[in-house]
Amino acid sequence: MASPLSFSFELFPPRTPEGVAKLPAVIGQLAAVRPHYFSVTYGAGGSTQDGTYDTLMAVVEHSGTEGAPHLTCVGSTRAHVGELLNRYKAAGFKRIVALRGDLPATASSPAAPGEFRYANELVGFIRETQGDAFKIEVAAYPEMHPQAPSPGADFEHFRRKVEAGADAALTQLFYNADAYFDFMERCGKAGIAIPVVPGIMPITGYANIVRFCANCGADLPRWVRLRLEQLQDDKQALLDFGLDVVTRLCETLLSNGAPGLHFYTVNQAEPTLRLWKNLALPAPV
Repeated sequence: MASPLSFSFELFPPRTPEGVAKLPAVIGQLAAVRPHYFSVTYGAGGSTQDGTYDTLMAVVEHSGTEGAPHLTCVGSTRAHVGELLNRYKAAGFKRIVALRGDLPATASSPAAPGEFRYANELVGFIRETQGDAFKIEVAAYPEMHPQAPSPGADFEHFRRKVEAGADAALTQLFYNADAYFDFMERCGKAGIAIPVVPGIMPITGYANIVRFCANCGADLPRWVRLRLEQLQDDKQALLDFGLDVVTRLCETLLSNGAPGLHFYTVNQAEPTLRLWKNLALPAPV
């Protein structure tokens, strides 16, 4: 029997007092459709580690939904990661998103500074010290990580994370469904059977989505970019067009076997909830 589809939302720790004030309402609106969990990001170099915990506790307080903290390698030590894992376990969290993390601008190597250089080492440490206390999710890059030397080397990094004990993967955002299906075909040939859930970024603006794609190496199809550029002075028309594009992407993914969707909400409820409605995803009883 097929596993139930997994739908989840990503939040980041708010960086302003206004963002902190707005967060409970955003969590409440998103929680109303009963996602499986909320993940909460972790700042470069650990800059928002307290924010990650505070945001997770806000998720618990305002939704009762499961939370999943991100943990990164950058600037890490085994002792500090061990402390964080024990803190999360004591608070009742059962899921971790384990990542290398964003490197500092001065980095001269793809290895993270700290005692964990790559995400597979972090995954191995969590398994070694925590057993099966946590479900571990890792990142996947259907279009290749922007710092990888080749698609083959990038896929090898992914395989090592799976072998180290990852239970599932969340992909980087993408707008080309064929990239995801090609990645899944490569997983099949390599004997990798863990669920790989597509990461979905709603398109809500021209400049911000062009910047997001440039930073993470995602391909924004030329026709989409040109239409967004044309519509950038008409906010509602741009939003309608962008959400139509992403709705069609999600429909294609789900109808061809994707095991769920992970929405990058950017701490906004409305765009993701419009996608949810467009897709007629499960509503609360």
